Amino acid sequence: MTGSASSADYTTLQTLMWPEAGICTERTLYVKTEGPAAVSTSRREIQFAAAGSADFGRWFNAFNAEKWKNECALNDLSLLLTGEGTFELSVTLAPRDRSWDTVINDVVTLDAAEPLRIDLSHLLSDPFPNGLLFFSLKAMGQGMLTDACWQTQMAPQRQPDLAIAVTTFKRETYVQRTIERFRTFREASEIGRKIRMIVTDNGQTLSDLIPADKLPEGVTIVPNANLGGAGGFTRGLLQARDTGASHCLFMDDDASVHMESIERTWIFLAYATDPTTAVAGSMITETHRWAIWENGALFFTRCLPRFMGTDLRSQKDFTKMELAANKPTPWNFYAGWWYFAFPVDCAEHLAFPFFVRGDDVSFSIANHFNTVSLNGVVSFQESFIDKESPQTWYLDLRSHMAHHLSLPSLEVGSMGVLKIAAWFMLRNLPRMHYETLSAINLAIEDVIEGPQFFDQNADMAQRRGDLKELTNDEAWKPIARDQALPPRRDTHPPVWYRHLMKLTLNGLLVPGFNRLGKKITLHASERGHIGYMWGASEITYLNTDQNKYYTVRHSKASAWRELRRFFANAHAFSKKYPELSVQYRLAYNEYTSEPYWRAKLGLTTHAQPHQEAAE
Repeated sequence: MTGSASSADYTTLQTLMWPEAGICTERTLYVKTEGPAAVSTSRREIQFAAAGSADFGRWFNAFNAEKWKNECALNDLSLLLTGEGTFELSVTLAPRDRSWDTVINDVVTLDAAEPLRIDLSHLLSDPFPNGLLFFSLKAMGQGMLTDACWQTQMAPQRQPDLAIAVTTFKRETYVQRTIERFRTFREASEIGRKIRMIVTDNGQTLSDLIPADKLPEGVTIVPNANLGGAGGFTRGLLQARDTGASHCLFMDDDASVHMESIERTWIFLAYATDPTTAVAGSMITETHRWAIWENGALFFTRCLPRFMGTDLRSQKDFTKMELAANKPTPWNFYAGWWYFAFPVDCAEHLAFPFFVRGDDVSFSIANHFNTVSLNGVVSFQESFIDKESPQTWYLDLRSHMAHHLSLPSLEVGSMGVLKIAAWFMLRNLPRMHYETLSAINLAIEDVIEGPQFFDQNADMAQRRGDLKELTNDEAWKPIARDQALPPRRDTHPPVWYRHLMKLTLNGLLVPGFNRLGKKITLHASERGHIGYMWGASEITYLNTDQNKYYTVRHSKASAWRELRRFFANAHAFSKKYPELSVQYRLAYNEYTSEPYWRAKLGLTTHAQPHQEAAE
């Protein structure tokens, strides 16, 4: 069962991940120690005294044997341990809906001069069920673990040429940090020469800061017109195609990912038996780095994040999530562009010119990828809680409506599309976000203009100005040091009161409600919880850091103005729906084609970047 072996004939499938300052330092997501065991994240090692233990059955370091077996036909697997000392080694198999099984429990001795290999190939065949694999060590005396990895003797299906496509707009500090992190990673990684980076510079400011002769090897900067994420990522994809990449990884410009995530992605794509396999990175917000915000998502009339709120500190919870994610993804699954790697040749449809928001949804649904997620492959993002604004509601609604008009698989009819718009309205009416209601109406009106509106406003310059102008009450403002705020509401009002307020549309049908209603303060995270808002005629919202606020107030004039406008828009949309449906479906094929985007971006021939990827 155990023995020493050279790694010359083995390929590493997964190495250990460690907490990293600036990315995530929630240690229990990587390793759980007990007793006299000390972790050095700088040296990436654990030192033990007698009875000290380390459990790597955590989300970043579990090995999803079921996914590797199903997607890569894996039939050979071993665990390689490097260190010194004598340990009790336990390897646990966690299957779905069955008791976990300790498949190895043995005393092993690690020798610093020669790693110890544990053959686990038998676990990939009957009678063992599919599941996740974990390992843990308990020291019998002084000892050290300096490395551990999961390896195979199987040959990969392919050697991906992976181009990382990053889009940025005047975020020079973030991009410079990302490029430097990538340079360090590329120089140290065994597969670094097979990965390069394309930075699409929508702000056209990077060339002066980073001249071509100062760029690290393997990095290309491509100046681009500001057509948002849709145009920026499409420019990166076209550059990847033009330079012969087999796969492209869309990634955010601040690169809030562990660089090991890129290695895991590359190796999985190399071994996947299905050539259409793509990898979707999860997303965690910087507010709570232990909780999944989205592990892939579904779209049908609205966006439904998968496994939102899963506590990664809980072994039981993350195991349940990973095993559920092993099942085939539904037809309406989509992957966020904060981290999405896919085969270039399978991208038959490029982005629709949404500028931002929604481009990743239709890209996943319209193209035929076999999309999987991998534990530990995740991007840490700024919280969406404070970013909500009339502009985000505008962008979300118009993309929602365009998806259902453009894609036959999302056909719901005119009333189905209008229900989406009505839901957007009803979410904002009781909370008195009248500027958002105006933005929602503007989105409907722009969709009614037809698909040519998106083509003619691909840079969103006019609409961004319009939306900024209409946003006054719902814009964050600094809180003065001596500023008094209304009392905080921590609980929902009684059920009977909430029902009464619903019947009156939160006081809209009650004369003088602006004087009768309560004045309350809520946290920004509670904006989506309507239950807090019933009976309030004035609401002050605090941002996450509680140093900014905005206040909205009951206004019958504003509410009825936007409601009348909505009903007029709904009538116009219903009347024009048959024509719009045909127009959008025809335009979708055109606006997501390569010729369209090459013309839009001024690429009549292959573009000449500042520096071609040097291999």
